[in-house]
Amino acid sequence: MMIDYKRRAGLIGLMQGKASGKNVLLLFVLTMAVYMLMLLVTIPRVQSYAPDTALFDLSPTGYSHSQALTLLQTLGHAGRDAYLFPQLALDFVYPGLFAICFSLMLIWVYSKRVPSQSKLWYLAMLPALGGIFDYVENILIIRMIFTFPDVTEGLVSASSWFTLLKSVFSTASFLLLGLGFALLLKKELLRFAPTNEN
Repeated sequence: MMIDYKRRAGLIGLMQGKASGKNVLLLFVLTMAVYMLMLLVTIPRVQSYAPDTALFDLSPTGYSHSQALTLLQTLGHAGRDAYLFPQLALDFVYPGLFAICFSLMLIWVYSKRVPSQSKLWYLAMLPALGGIFDYVENILIIRMIFTFPDVTEGLVSASSWFTLLKSVFSTASFLLLGLGFALLLKKELLRFAPTNEN
């Protein structure tokens, strides 16, 4: 059965048109550059003020009201300032890059396996949703920092839920990408495998 590779209409179609190997590679380099800057520089800087307490961003299963207050108290004024800038400033750049990069990467990886009109393409929106949840999480973290020590349980609960949602959708994106690359590798290995001739 032949697969129809023509682009579909709408947002998914627009992304299909942009999902070239060159664009994906460029976006991946930019995304990883920002990620590594946070991972190796800004996050350790904030973490140094509270070495025994996980930061909100690094708590994939969420956090309680008491845990949030403990972290904010332990960070102190200097640590909370470091959290606001440069960490959260960079974390307002990363989610957008992640959303665009990994959505296009999913489309690129599965472009020769899934018909263009298939509803499976909506799975390419998983990274975009993860990025949106990351933005909401960041806004709520900023709100917690500014309202400390009068941080309400409702605010912490909302922030914790968006942290959890971000983690779930990001993990699902990585798993889909891993599967896609595994299928791509299998296809390449089969292409170069020697054939048995009678």
